Amino acid sequence: MDKHKPVSKGISIKTLLATAALTLLVIAFAIYLYVQKDKPLTNREQEPKGPFPYEMEDITFTNANANVTLSGTLTLPSNRNEKYPAVILISGYGPQNRDAEWNGHKPFLIIADCLTRQGFAVLRYDDRGFGKSTGNYHAGTSLDFSTDVESAVHFLKTRKEIDSTRIGLIGHSDGAMIAPMVAARSNDVSFIIMLAGPGKLGGDIMVERQVLLERRMGKSEQEIQRSKEYIEQLISIIVSSENEKDLKSALDKFANETKDQIPDDQIPPGMTKEEFISRQVTMLTSPFFKYFFTYDPQDDLRNVKCPVLALGGEKDVQVPSTDNLQAIKNALVAGGNSDVTVKELKRLNHMFQECSTGMINEYGKIEQTFSPIALAEISQFVLQKSDLKGNEHRGD
Repeated sequence: MDKHKPVSKGISIKTLLATAALTLLVIAFAIYLYVQKDKPLTNREQEPKGPFPYEMEDITFTNANANVTLSGTLTLPSNRNEKYPAVILISGYGPQNRDAEWNGHKPFLIIADCLTRQGFAVLRYDDRGFGKSTGNYHAGTSLDFSTDVESAVHFLKTRKEIDSTRIGLIGHSDGAMIAPMVAARSNDVSFIIMLAGPGKLGGDIMVERQVLLERRMGKSEQEIQRSKEYIEQLISIIVSSENEKDLKSALDKFANETKDQIPDDQIPPGMTKEEFISRQVTMLTSPFFKYFFTYDPQDDLRNVKCPVLALGGEKDVQVPSTDNLQAIKNALVAGGNSDVTVKELKRLNHMFQECSTGMINEYGKIEQTFSPIALAEISQFVLQKSDLKGNEHRGD
């Protein structure tokens, strides 16, 4: 990762990491979204309730090369006299169940319900090593997870109800990075939808995220510039480290030396500082992050030839939308793809909720799970690319 500067000789690892305390808090906040499943749920008005005007089937499929069995749900329109176009839903970072559930929100359930009512078969599944799926999520990278998606495509092609020429992918965040990986190397994908997907090098996105967050927090440009320099150096340490044990030791030392600097309100409810620190270190030493920091999606995007819809939220602070959407469009067009739609949706955050600030600590306070505006954009695109009118199968 040459473009990230090496550690300056005058800056000790201790000083470097101590100054990056906020950086690690920002990176580690992803944990918060996935430790809330056991909390009492607040009202989620968008969650669909049965009886449903379509069929639901519990299924399993196998990624033989990875020795992983994925468990999921396949929803099918009730009219069995025809073959249906199909969509596979791909979750973002962190082990998630088939509904992509976080803090009581179930966005994939809502998307699946919407599209199945309009005539699509929809496959959603528990990530490897989570729910009823086998494997080890934390040992994998986005590249590994892309082979799970390929296995899902192969599974759908074996189903007599599915039109194998009309199978699309919808991915959110890291899932939106995985979708073009699969489409770039497979002729079996008829379209992809990227929700808050990256168009730039992972390490660059992390730096951009840090700058945007601190600017919205009202920090001075001098403070922001210092944090930017330190996160670039921190990423360089992680990327250049060949010894996971030494990296873990360095991060452990930093976290324990600076834990008193972590504000109490940054610790997720029900979690001690020690538990929070342990999760930070585990996350940053995982194969996922080293891969993410060095992966540049441009090559895969240039090799995607199927229709693409890329949506971003105007207030997204995790994958800032303007630059990433432009990078996605530029790469697709440079590769010769003439069927590209890119839209930035006003007032939406990274989770595609209508919001005020877009800041991460606002997510769980919002009752809306997934913006109807974004849902309408998805529906319009998949109906158009699958030659469906959208009302022939619609349920009440």
